[in-house]
Amino acid sequence: MMDSIADRLLATRAKIAAAGPQQVTLVAVAKTYPASDVEQALAAGQIVFGENRVQEAMAKYPPLRAHHANLELHLIGPLQTNKVKEAVATFDVIQTLDRPKLAAALATEFARTPKRPRLFVQVNTGAEPQKAGILPEAADAFIAECQNQHRLAIAGLMCIPPADEPPAPHFALLAEIAARNGLALLSMGMSADYETAVALGATHVRIGSAIFGARAPAPG
Repeated sequence: MMDSIADRLLATRAKIAAAGPQQVTLVAVAKTYPASDVEQALAAGQIVFGENRVQEAMAKYPPLRAHHANLELHLIGPLQTNKVKEAVATFDVIQTLDRPKLAAALATEFARTPKRPRLFVQVNTGAEPQKAGILPEAADAFIAECQNQHRLAIAGLMCIPPADEPPAPHFALLAEIAARNGLALLSMGMSADYETAVALGATHVRIGSAIFGARAPAPG
């Protein structure tokens, strides 16, 4: 029985390798988990982590970075425009660019700082009203706006399929949008569906509970 973060990381990496031939970046999603869990993952060789909230990342990672200079941090949760300055300073990758106002805010921040996190556009492949992300039918125009109007370098696309639908069609749709826009990176797949995502071309998978264990229930 696997009972350590190191064991679960090893098992997850093996499943990723078996699911597809391409190089895949494992983003260990550490939202709500303590820094001590991140330390265990770092000790097991994991250097890429994901967080949902800017404030949590700002509190958690400076001491970790002091001892692990190669740590790479991805923002995978929605980004408010009033947190853009902090996000750009804190994260190496922002996976949740999803609206013109945010693109403009990022461009303004990039004009005043040399820090350049890599950017992914989040696509709401299921057109879910409660979920962030640009709608699929608007994605091409939005990517072009980011690149041409705001001079933002877009590295790839990200999606979170609806929980109650098979994920494969959503992953295929994201790959199709990326291909026609010449984008090489695809962040898709989480703990329950990452093997399917890898089989359909994911270059990044975002995995939390399969590595760190079940999250504590939210208070209340």
